[in-house]
Amino acid sequence: MFPLLGVAAGVMAGLLGIGGGLVLIGALVWLLPAHGIPADAVMHTALASSLASIILTGASSARAHNARGSVLWPTVAWMVPGLLLGGWLGSWFAVAVQGEVLRWCVALYCFVVAAQMAFGGPRGGAAGDAVVPTGWPMAAAGSGIGAVSAVVGIGGGSMTVPLLVWRGVQPVRAVGTSSACGVFIAIASAAGYAVHAPDGALPVHAVGYVYLPAAIGIALASVLAAPLGTRLAHAISGTALKRVFAVFMVLVGISVLAR
Repeated sequence: MFPLLGVAAGVMAGLLGIGGGLVLIGALVWLLPAHGIPADAVMHTALASSLASIILTGASSARAHNARGSVLWPTVAWMVPGLLLGGWLGSWFAVAVQGEVLRWCVALYCFVVAAQMAFGGPRGGAAGDAVVPTGWPMAAAGSGIGAVSAVVGIGGGSMTVPLLVWRGVQPVRAVGTSSACGVFIAIASAAGYAVHAPDGALPVHAVGYVYLPAAIGIALASVLAAPLGTRLAHAISGTALKRVFAVFMVLVGISVLAR
């Protein structure tokens, strides 16, 4: 089952630069108890395992986008320090709060993403190839994106993509750049969930809150699926797809709360 989740997450990461982590969490909160994960650790484990898998998912998606010239590396370089700091601090906060608080944080974030994808549109000036956002505002934005991403278990695409589009970046290049940024968020956040977790947080096959069978199974499948999503992102208009995915995000949020 974990590899099937990886396929879904990989396609979403490559196609939209958004949503893969939320899809994973919505499924993991139902699957993990069957693998012996204690009820009070399910949300922390779902978030940590999702983030750990995003390291490879994001890297595969970024590699595919980079081959098509869709990653703005100067922008990534400016954002990385903030992404790393925010991811580390966000995971520290998440480990310190109860799973029920995290459950509501994830569900509410799903609803926000759904509204953004259903009703939001490009903002800012006309997008162009020459637009490459850099400077301290991007580093500061990276801190906030990293922190929120760590708390809700995502690679940050639902924040990074709209930010870059607002700054005038072409949507497909915003997705590619977001994929690269997500790798650094995932590294810092997953490391935080591993290091900050209490001793013996999970019974077996885990490093802190990172449940290795889930993280590895998802990651390996997502690496194969992410390039497919990238090809689709370059080939189709995403308006209708985003609205369908918005409905799916609402269902994910309800699923997280129901569990």
